[in-house]
Amino acid sequence: MIVTAPADRIALGASGLAVAPLGWGMWRYAGADMATARARIDAALSIGCTLFDTADIYGFGSAGGFGAAEELLGQVLRSEPALRRQFVLATKAGITPPVPYDSSATYLVQACEASLRRLGVEQVDLLQVHRPDVLTHPAEVARAFELLQRQGKVRAFGVSNYSAQQTRALLAHLTVPLATLQPEFSLLASDALENGILDLALERGIAVLAWSPLAQGRLGAGNSKDDAAARVIALLEALSARTGVTRAALACSWIMAHPARPIPLIGTQEPARIRAIAAAYDVVWTRADWYALLTAARGVPLP
Repeated sequence: MIVTAPADRIALGASGLAVAPLGWGMWRYAGADMATARARIDAALSIGCTLFDTADIYGFGSAGGFGAAEELLGQVLRSEPALRRQFVLATKAGITPPVPYDSSATYLVQACEASLRRLGVEQVDLLQVHRPDVLTHPAEVARAFELLQRQGKVRAFGVSNYSAQQTRALLAHLTVPLATLQPEFSLLASDALENGILDLALERGIAVLAWSPLAQGRLGAGNSKDDAAARVIALLEALSARTGVTRAALACSWIMAHPARPIPLIGTQEPARIRAIAAAYDVVWTRADWYALLTAARGVPLP
């Protein structure tokens, strides 16, 4: 089982967009000076990342106000407009502290327009509903998607943290393709293997963006006292000693080996760590090693 090479792009559903098998998540992007912000972007681009995933809520609280990460990215893009052509720009909307969620058509359109202003662009490539709002009918979400596409403000659409059932309910009302699903997916959060999300992606040809591929950094840091994490880290350490590939790169490549071809969204903001994860492209998995890690994470033999 060979992990795809950087040149082997992954289609984002039927959107016409295609990206590299590793993406970069910008959850902690806010709060940096311009030089640091640009260095992070350069590091992601240097390993071939062509999907940058941000959100209007990123940076809220700890690093600044609502929209702080988008504003910082917008400042970098204004300083060098040519950068915009080097990656697929994805953002999210629908989290509204302290409500907490609003996916009404009116709000999604307003949120998208606010993101465009902060980013300093006329169009985003991918807009995702960040979390499901159970008080909004899926037909209303579909209406917002259709309007934003018709207005030329968004090229493609996705959902984040939706269940398979919630996604199917939305699909029943969509007239535009659903390009992406974004579940949490890592060795320590592998529910997507069994809850139908990855199966639905395979069935419908939808791309999967995996958030928190290092389980909030625990797999990279290697110091978790959680039993499951300790078992997984021990196996990753053994594989790292054998292959010369870091734990973080191994954890990402484990995700990439699934036939749905999930795209890990690298969350680190340290340029050196970003560059080191490029080794994920060099890993060749045997089924025995891949399943051994899954069994270690579960703590019980596979059925």
